[in-house]
Amino acid sequence: MENQEEKKWFDKLKEHYRLVVMNDETFEEVGAYKLSALNLYILLSAVFVAVALVVFAIIVFTPLKRYIPGYGDLSQQTEIIRLNEEVLRFEKQLKGQEMYAENFRRMFVGDFIEDTISQEGDLEEIPDSMLNVERIEEDELLRKEVEYNDMLEEQALYNKASNYIPKDIPLEQIYFIPPMKGLVSQTFAHDKQHLGVDILAPKDSPVLAALDGYVFEADWTLKTGNTIGIQHGNNIITFYKHNSAMLKKVGDYVKAGEAIAIVGNTGTLSDGPHLHFELWHKGHPVNPEDYIHFDEKR
Repeated sequence: MENQEEKKWFDKLKEHYRLVVMNDETFEEVGAYKLSALNLYILLSAVFVAVALVVFAIIVFTPLKRYIPGYGDLSQQTEIIRLNEEVLRFEKQLKGQEMYAENFRRMFVGDFIEDTISQEGDLEEIPDSMLNVERIEEDELLRKEVEYNDMLEEQALYNKASNYIPKDIPLEQIYFIPPMKGLVSQTFAHDKQHLGVDILAPKDSPVLAALDGYVFEADWTLKTGNTIGIQHGNNIITFYKHNSAMLKKVGDYVKAGEAIAIVGNTGTLSDGPHLHFELWHKGHPVNPEDYIHFDEKR
């Protein structure tokens, strides 16, 4: 019974009708069209599909897709976060350079102040005002927050400990870790602008921090190559130059004897693998050999 009804309904779809178009005033026949319900359905479906394809093509291949609500939100978030990370990286580099220049200014005017530590934590945390999007990496943000808090705690402990250190301890009473053991190939010569000592060492030897402190410079220069500068207590800073690789970055806290670089031959002032080590006190270079034993002398 159902099959007969379906067949009857399908037969009605195939029944033909004539559509006659006549002039309204003269009743003259202008045209006649033979149609069926099935043909009309197919025609309308084809028109609908064609229009849908045209609209889809316009949206996909033209900027109109940007106006669709919700389109591109994820890609925009990713791009904004990437750009924000680039800005933070440049801010860190700029802050490190500013602190480096300020320390040198204070050294040469006799107003060097210790504990001018770069708190990178201030740059690690991304403020909400910079991103008008939902946070999509909760674990990454949590990690940054933990690192920031650890930095602040470490900074507070360092500053607290520094307050108990007398500010004018003679250098002779301070124990320096030799940054490297080896032959001193060139000694300190202030009159020749050689403000440190050159120490020969085997290739890939580690360079050690002479005292506890914070890295305020970790950069490459044309003359000295890979250079690390560390700010210590008691108005002392040390420089380690011509390294082949740097193991620390600006803002890192290092312990005395900790490896901070690998000896190398970088920079135009270097003619072989060695470490150029400088010791500064109260803004003035001093002879490291007066306070540190490097083993052999030339």
